Amino acid sequence: MNFKQKQELIQFFETVMNEDRIELIDKNVNNRTRYITVVLENIFQPQNASAVMRSCDCFGVQDLHVIENSNQYELNPKVVMGSSKWIDLKRYNSKDENTLDAINHLRSEGYRIVATTPHTNDILLPDFDLAKGKAAFFFGTELTGLSEVVMDNADEFVKIPMYGFTESFNISVSASLVLNHLASDLRRSNIDWQLTAEEKLDLKLEWYKKSIKSGQKMIDRFKKSIKTQ
Repeated sequence: MNFKQKQELIQFFETVMNEDRIELIDKNVNNRTRYITVVLENIFQPQNASAVMRSCDCFGVQDLHVIENSNQYELNPKVVMGSSKWIDLKRYNSKDENTLDAINHLRSEGYRIVATTPHTNDILLPDFDLAKGKAAFFFGTELTGLSEVVMDNADEFVKIPMYGFTESFNISVSASLVLNHLASDLRRSNIDWQLTAEEKLDLKLEWYKKSIKSGQKMIDRFKKSIKTQ
């Protein structure tokens, strides 16, 4: 479908949707971003993995990239709280080792590769320069951290300021702290962080479809009507 046809399909959906639901989706679409994204490498704890997805939704980050090497990414329904319905989950699991594929894919989309880990060349999170361009923040497991592949290919290294004896936050807390800071900074900046008009339209259609039990049938019916015109 072209842009105009997608607009017409949205209008078609809105004839059967609750007005409050339409306003909520419209507000959240306008708050979504792909300027920053989160990448989880080989996470094995479903509770932490689910908490990160929930944080992505809460802070308006649309894409969650998951690298599955030796561990499969699993969700805990009690933790994710329905957020998986609104987030685009992108998995990298076609090989035994998928980290470099994920890095190359993200670079091809214009992302800086940012390792969230203490490093000799690291900077504190408040000093991270968002204006330099899109950024993909990599998080590793609590036991072993990020792999050497990430560390060797990272463009930048960021650490969260800490003031206690404990060496680190757990993965879900770390992601939440990073996203909270970055989401706030983006919205205070002059950076063009929102989705494009086409991305907003596509996302709104996807969310409309998921908000109505017969959503896919309505889309099929609309496409059929286009062909007969």
